[in-house]
Amino acid sequence: MFEKVKNPIVFQGKGKKKNYFEGWYYKQVTADQKTTLSLIPGISLTKQDPHSFVQYIVVHTDEKGHKQTKTGFKRYAVEEFVAVESPFGVQIGGNIFTQKFIQVDLKDEQVDIKGQLQFGEWTPIETTASQPTIMGPFSYLPKMECYHGILSMNHSLKGNMRIFEEAISFDGGKGYVEKDWGTSFPKEYVWIQSNHFADPTMSLFFSEAHIPFHFTSFYGFICNFRHEGKEYRFATYTDSSIEKVTGTEQEVTYILENSRARLEIYARQTEAGELIAPVIGEMNQVIKEGLSGVVEIIFTDKEKGTAIHDLSASAGIEIVKRES
Repeated sequence: MFEKVKNPIVFQGKGKKKNYFEGWYYKQVTADQKTTLSLIPGISLTKQDPHSFVQYIVVHTDEKGHKQTKTGFKRYAVEEFVAVESPFGVQIGGNIFTQKFIQVDLKDEQVDIKGQLQFGEWTPIETTASQPTIMGPFSYLPKMECYHGILSMNHSLKGNMRIFEEAISFDGGKGYVEKDWGTSFPKEYVWIQSNHFADPTMSLFFSEAHIPFHFTSFYGFICNFRHEGKEYRFATYTDSSIEKVTGTEQEVTYILENSRARLEIYARQTEAGELIAPVIGEMNQVIKEGLSGVVEIIFTDKEKGTAIHDLSASAGIEIVKRES
């Protein structure tokens, strides 16, 4: 069990038969940032409707500067899901997802995406025995509603994808990979991610969520920020504080602070598409995700006494509140 905790990329659901989901989130952005392709291979294990799937969300900017967002959910039989631990790989139908490449063959009445992308070296987060994943010591707690893993904050891309009859090159682009597993997504959460700032050494992941825990609940947050090869962690399980300055269905502003640094985040969702999220293992919650959102940050390194102001227009943003 503990070996899997330390290696979140591998399939965690062996032996699970009901009320369980697991999904990997692969995000790819072209070098010119005109096309973003996110793919989510996963599995839903319930008594009523066990199946595997690949979700997609595509944001494309045409020659006139108009953005289009297309999303979809391609179902497969649960028997078509195959997971290998070493070297890691997940295959669902004709789609293969690994640490070195993805091979995609999605086609039906709604979708036509085909191609292969090669990955450069992944950028994992820093870990310790007490903090084996981005969830820190919470990684070891059993029966959490949702577990989260950050697999690569940033890596290079090479290859081509044919997306809705258009050949698109991802050479020189950037990728990002994370995953979730458990029973349900949180009923309330904010998720922000980008590795497309003016400063190419910057990468950001942030999430705040409602977390049920036994007979109580609390709001927890985790944030990983990389700059010039250094990692800065802000989280509930560290000495960090969080202030939510503003929050609407499309915009949020947070101030995170610890003894090392201060990070101000302003995020605004723009183009958004519908994805399907799990509730008690069933893929039946519709959420809105934007892949061309705007994230503005002010980062202050207290040790150096320096401050940086930067902006990304290719950010992934989800602001979710479930009714029940």
